Amino acid sequence: MLRAGIVGLPNVGKSTLFNAVVANAKAQAANFPFCTIEPNVGIVAVPDTRLQVLAELSSSAET
Repeated sequence: MLRAGIVGLPNVGKSTLFNAVVANAKAQAANFPFCTIEPNVGIVAVPDTRLQVLAELSSSAET
């Protein structure tokens, strides 16, 4: 599993970007600095076409 962080200056749109990328994100976003103090954690699905190839090679079935 990869881990990544969004880092930047105050009031530049980090929470807005987080909410756009994470499906069930609820990061507070407002038009003033230091609105989001607590860290937000989310999971982003990154499809990998190689997974289907590996499944076909091993003749595995999705359960």
